[in-house]
Amino acid sequence: MTQTKEYSADYAKERDAQDPLHSYRDEFYLNGDMIYLDGNSLGLLSKRAEKTLIDVLNSWKTLGIDGWTNGENSWFYMTQQLGEMTTSLIGAKKEEVIVTGSTTTNIHQLVSTFYKPTATKYKILADDATFPSDIYALKSQLKLKGYDPSSALVKVKSQNGMLAEEEIISSMSEDVALIFLPSVLYRSGQVLDMERITAEAHKRNIIIGFDLCHSIGSVPHQLDKWDVDFAVWCTYKHLNGGPGAVGGLYVNSKHFGQEPGLAGWFSSKKEVQFDMSHELTPDVDAGAYEIGTPHILSMAPLLGSLAMFNEAGIDQIRQKSLKLTDYMIMLINHELSEYDFNIASPLEHKKRGGHLLVQHTYAASICKALKAEGITPDFRAPNFIRIGPVALYNSYSDIWKTVQVMKRIMAEETYKNFANKRDVIA
Repeated sequence: MTQTKEYSADYAKERDAQDPLHSYRDEFYLNGDMIYLDGNSLGLLSKRAEKTLIDVLNSWKTLGIDGWTNGENSWFYMTQQLGEMTTSLIGAKKEEVIVTGSTTTNIHQLVSTFYKPTATKYKILADDATFPSDIYALKSQLKLKGYDPSSALVKVKSQNGMLAEEEIISSMSEDVALIFLPSVLYRSGQVLDMERITAEAHKRNIIIGFDLCHSIGSVPHQLDKWDVDFAVWCTYKHLNGGPGAVGGLYVNSKHFGQEPGLAGWFSSKKEVQFDMSHELTPDVDAGAYEIGTPHILSMAPLLGSLAMFNEAGIDQIRQKSLKLTDYMIMLINHELSEYDFNIASPLEHKKRGGHLLVQHTYAASICKALKAEGITPDFRAPNFIRIGPVALYNSYSDIWKTVQVMKRIMAEETYKNFANKRDVIA
């Protein structure tokens, strides 16, 4: 093919030089020439996250139990502190957000709080393309309330990895009590119109919540403006909080004052928590939905990571994210057209999240061949490659080099040296 400027390495370097976020790349540990494109599964460690982890570790070393109330970042209020640092990413008030638990624990907490079935309104509406853990939790909640998930859990059917919003809305029947959906589908990267879906749910007197795991940190949200009832998320993907980092939750302030479905030690109002009463006085805001003692060392890296997000700004991060995936789509279509790759993510910006889903018959083999070349993508069965460039540490040159390596391993058929099946962890 004729080489034109926009397909050249020099063009990628020019775009890197013009990138207002390019300096953040130096904030992360990139391990030499490695190209890491799996930020949609686990984000990389930043120097700021490392520092705040060490700082909190040192507070334990020097203060002992007094670290709960003393030191630069007192542990007792850290869930609220990090919640406030998250508000700019999701469009919420500080009292509506806390960093606590895990995604699945928080689903159980909020569904157990807001799912209040009656004889005629008892079903939960979800979708067949969501992450399995969400469905496991919803089925458990239905069983705990005495319902059979095979009839009480309604799953909107996806088509080619996408959900039609009209299909979601048409499934909002009179017997649906609660809706729980992903903001971004974990495979295809499709962004759902949360504002529209929420409005339609409320017209029908249905409580609605969202799983933001694959959107928070890459796609802006306006949860208050959209009147979303509740949301949950993890912090180890785009937010770079570390493996198993503590999750987060949002509860719309209009619901404040309700007893948490799952009460615990840290559900208490802070001022009376150490009165040690056996009668819970729930916190007055989202703090009521904490359960156990916060995992301080797993939260500490977020102090550094979230500070970076607030500094860079989610709108600027979103702009670069879209430009990176646009650039990759252009290069795949130009350089790999003869090798049967198919872009399975939405092409329209408002419908595409922070990662790309690329389909190929030999997807697992290709992922392994890329890893052997120092490039880390993500495989999803049966035949998909997920590529998640992160605005804060990936470059246009990363994208250009990745596509060139893909072209070479296809032309030389080196991917055939690897079994076309996933490892234990894909």
